[in-house]
Amino acid sequence: MKKLLLIFFLIGISRQVYAQQVQYLSGTIKDNKGNVLPGAGIYISGYKIATVSNNEGNYRLPLPSGNYDVLVQMIGFLPQNQNITIIDQAIKLDIILKESIISLNEVVVKPDPNREYYVNFFKTNFIGITPNAQQCKLLNPSVLNINYDEETGILFINCTDFLIIENKALGYKIKYLINNFQYNYKTKIVYFEGFPVYEDLEGNRTRKKKWSKARLIAYNGSSQHFFKSLYDETSEQEGFKIFKIHEEVNVNRPDEELIRQKIKQFVISKSSASTVNSDSLTYWIGKKNLPKTISYLDKKPVLTDTLVHHKSNYIKYIDYTDILYIIYTKEKEGLAYQNSFQTKSINTADDSSNQSSMVYLLIRPIYFYALGNIYNPKSILFEGYWAWEKIADSVPMDYKPVINAN
Repeated sequence: MKKLLLIFFLIGISRQVYAQQVQYLSGTIKDNKGNVLPGAGIYISGYKIATVSNNEGNYRLPLPSGNYDVLVQMIGFLPQNQNITIIDQAIKLDIILKESIISLNEVVVKPDPNREYYVNFFKTNFIGITPNAQQCKLLNPSVLNINYDEETGILFINCTDFLIIENKALGYKIKYLINNFQYNYKTKIVYFEGFPVYEDLEGNRTRKKKWSKARLIAYNGSSQHFFKSLYDETSEQEGFKIFKIHEEVNVNRPDEELIRQKIKQFVISKSSASTVNSDSLTYWIGKKNLPKTISYLDKKPVLTDTLVHHKSNYIKYIDYTDILYIIYTKEKEGLAYQNSFQTKSINTADDSSNQSSMVYLLIRPIYFYALGNIYNPKSILFEGYWAWEKIADSVPMDYKPVINAN
């Protein structure tokens, strides 16, 4: 069985709009001495919503009711973020920025001969390796702080300033403040959290038309699309099929400790003068290589009216055991995915070439909102197609599908 890469990611973005009434978020940006700061950028993480403080340091943003991460950034100061909830009244939010002061006496330059390797590795596991990723460029990789822990085998990356990504495939400039990126070389699991801000690139009419079509393709079949369709109760009409994968203990694989003892016993016997049956050693090595669990696909579709539940008027959730297996029937996997991503073989009859993903529930339940974002992204783990698509194939949370994008 081929190895399957896993991806677990947390994007520190707003949780979701609750209703359509618009309220105002306003306030003043100051430094820690009380001086107002004109020209500070105020962003709504995960969206294309942004403004700049005026000469008095004041700002004002119209926002639908909802939960948001507000990010403020200005040259010479450390970025600040604040989570807010707007329901039925305006909110005043003043933010104080701290100066980013680094003493030259404290700076110790330590050239890292492996930095170029880690930056390229980061690109692969953060931006991705999809066709869209091939048209992405990191404009300022120097902001990345890189540390590899040899003992744990984990690569840690963060940044204290926006990492700027130019995505010429979808027509976005993504400014991403990365709080924590981790790659575990042992488990092959990717985890990252941070605050993305999207801006449209400049382009002529032809290019914008091309981007519109590419954005629709990127959105269709995505996890964002799936959870939005679950919220809207339209998942089947929009091309999603939902199944369950059951995992059972492999009864043909002995206990791990017994396998370890038997292999040790035969290895010691083989290295001594005594005679050992090589077939016995081969037998126990074969047992060790057996999977600990066996997966079974239940081909009976999962009904969304039994899967999806209401938490409130604005929040829904799913709670289940086993593993969800999601097939998007309106798009095939494509050669790029098949050639570059090793996947677990699941027998799904005529659906085998469609985009498919597996969803593991890590923290029960999974709460989600109308635009398809997850309340606690740490509660979920993706395998398959949704693990393959990363930042290069993402669209803002306020993206609205343009059906006639041809």
